[in-house]
Amino acid sequence: MEGALVERVRAEPFHRVTPLLESWALSRVAGMPVFLKYENVQPAGSFKIRGIGHFCQQVWDEANIRAQDLATRDGWVNVSPFDHPLIWEGHASLVRELKESLGTPPGAVVLAVGGGGLLAGVTAGLLEVGWQHVPIIAMETRGAHSFNAALQAGRLVALPDITSVARSLGAKTVAARTLECAKECEVLSEVVEDQEAVRAVQRFLDDERMLVEPACGAALAAVYSGILGRLQAEGRLGPALASIVVIVCGGNNISSQQLQELKTQLGCS
Repeated sequence: MEGALVERVRAEPFHRVTPLLESWALSRVAGMPVFLKYENVQPAGSFKIRGIGHFCQQVWDEANIRAQDLATRDGWVNVSPFDHPLIWEGHASLVRELKESLGTPPGAVVLAVGGGGLLAGVTAGLLEVGWQHVPIIAMETRGAHSFNAALQAGRLVALPDITSVARSLGAKTVAARTLECAKECEVLSEVVEDQEAVRAVQRFLDDERMLVEPACGAALAAVYSGILGRLQAEGRLGPALASIVVIVCGGNNISSQQLQELKTQLGCS
């Protein structure tokens, strides 16, 4: 990882205040300063601990059905990992940290969307700190693009199946709150192919010496696949942005062997 570690990392009751560092490598690719918010260094390896969500190796919908069954049969409490105001409030702390570190608003915030909890939390945080004018670039992989599909339809829709390798993005239907977020802030929804996400994971590993999962690769692809430049050329992002923040959301479900297997499966060079 290029650059010096200048941000303090202190322990909170449930989460850490994570480092925010400029990436020289990604800044060169983007042609503007790119800051990385390293949520992958949270104790559980993901931003989700901010909202005290739960983690599961299964596809989300299967896990949710099982959780609902346990709640009905055994009286357990089913806590959604993304669809609850307390979850969003926890994730909003990320934006408060951005304001403390940067001082001035970035030109955009890039994040990955699965069920929509991070999007809802970042939206809440931007509104809280008065940065509601900062665009959010919401990245998904095709085959797990339930937010993009909902925006296109103007209502919540259910994908027939999750076909993307980015299993951490695997919610067939996003939280209803995400559609409200798109009205409260400027949200630019972009969909990349699995190959782009996996190539971004490999390039990030080469550039920053950190291994993240394809879900995070979807966010990183906004830089590596030239999406930021395209959005600027289309007039959807400003031509001269002060900086970009990319949320490095997690690296739980990945190993070097799994990355190589994914590259072989997808035909990535």
